[in-house]
Amino acid sequence: MTPELRTARLLLTPYTPSDEEEFVALFQDARVSRWMGDGPSTEAEDRALFGRVFSRVYARELFDVWAVREGGTTVGHAEIKPTPESGGHEIIYALAPGAWGRGLGTELAGSLVDYGFGVLGLRDVYATVAAENEASLAVLRRIGFRHVRDVPEADGSTTRLLVRTREESREQPPGCRTP
Repeated sequence: MTPELRTARLLLTPYTPSDEEEFVALFQDARVSRWMGDGPSTEAEDRALFGRVFSRVYARELFDVWAVREGGTTVGHAEIKPTPESGGHEIIYALAPGAWGRGLGTELAGSLVDYGFGVLGLRDVYATVAAENEASLAVLRRIGFRHVRDVPEADGSTTRLLVRTREESREQPPGCRTP
């Protein structure tokens, strides 16, 4: 079951049915949806997607999906899930335009990475970002992601695959002690 996560300014909670209007509004905002999946969808498609969060994702415990809130207001969406594009677990996040430019993207992405390394025990966390999405690429570079490869898309655009690897711990061999 998807747990609540807290950062300095954000609360990530599993969606509830009452979140549908905020979810649809976020996904229907062209400034946001242009960077998500295959781009903008119809309102009906976004409502169906919201329904699948409950009927498939939560019901089958496939992966973690959150509503992102700041001070009680829904300001975004977040996920961490296995994807064939990455060959591992990928973070996915979106913030409403009113939340842009205040460091919330860095805070949100960092919390997803920490969750992946800590709770999920991942060695690598991936992200895929449209090559033109400079803001998201800057966020990911800021928190330690590095470029793996470019993926050409059918429409002629390019998606960047990035990764952040958990630092290897420097464990001492059994029986060694540090004074």
